[in-house]
Amino acid sequence: MSGLRLRPLVVAAVVAAVIGWIADVLITRTGGPTPVLPLSSLLTVLLLVGITLGLGVHVLRWRQGRARRMINPLLAARTLVLAQATAYTGAVIGGWHVGVVVEQLGLVALRSDQSVLWFAVAQIAGGAVMVGVGVLVEHFCRIPPEDGDGSGEGPQPSEGEYA
Repeated sequence: MSGLRLRPLVVAAVVAAVIGWIADVLITRTGGPTPVLPLSSLLTVLLLVGITLGLGVHVLRWRQGRARRMINPLLAARTLVLAQATAYTGAVIGGWHVGVVVEQLGLVALRSDQSVLWFAVAQIAGGAVMVGVGVLVEHFCRIPPEDGDGSGEGPQPSEGEYA
């Protein structure tokens, strides 16, 4: 399984930002509400980040030999997939709200209530936390490379597999 790469995360965030900006322009110009998640959704983000981090720490403890018993390899693989999904979800949520913020900054002088703008900024921060935790937990799931057959031509230090 390949690890997270910066380029696809940035592309996902940029595409979501463009779509979020277009959606905000189209919806608000027709009199609709700004397409931003409510602050209560940050509780869901916090819960997802907590679960991902908890499972990642469990895998890290096993990897370091501090676990009391062997963990199921399927749990480690699912933790890795959850970490990657968390990172991509954070990139999309953060990107969408960056697009909304870009559009809303032009309307700051026209609105007296700036709560929508602050909701979007909070969602950007939540998305950034999701990306950070996803990358960190993916790092927790990495198993260091093993030496080859003693020939001295083993894998490079930057290579490795996932738990």
